[in-house]
Formats: sequence, C-alpha cells, structure tokens
Amino acid sequence: MTEQVFTKKELAKFDGQNGQPAYVAIKGTVYDVSAKPAWQGGKHHGNLAGRDLTAVLVEKSPHGERVLKGLPVVGKLAEE
Repeated sequence: MTEQVFTKKELAKFDGQNGQPAYVAIKGTVYDVSAKPAWQGGKHHGNLAGRDLTAVLVEKSPHGERVLKGLPVVGKLAEE
C-alpha cells in the first residue's frame, strides 16, 4: 500500500470538524488523533487539528514526543 502524502491544504481538511477525522503533522509525519479524548472536536489546549504542530510540540509541550507513541500514522506531510 502506498503511503499517503498530504499538502498543508489537504491536511487542513482533517480538522476534526463536521465528521472529519483529526490529523496533525509532527516532523513530517501525519498522525490520527481522532481517538484521543483530549482532541475531541479537533482542538487541544488551543491547538487545532489539520495543521503542522511540530513547533508547538518541540517548543511548548511539556510531554514532548512521547505523546506520539501509539498514535496511528496516516501518512507524510509534503515538503513545500
């Protein structure tokens, strides 16, 4: 199976709203956070699904990359 590649515009569609799943990109990898209760409605502590949140995770998250463990990977973010 081919890995899906998302542009930022395509990723923005997966914002957890109107029945859409909630995806976030971190360091070029796109994760599905839909099943996480903290991401219900596509929002988590002011962060929105459908975006590249690398800077937020690296610079502001007290949890670091360990929060990514176990999240389903759905593809890669296209380099633009």
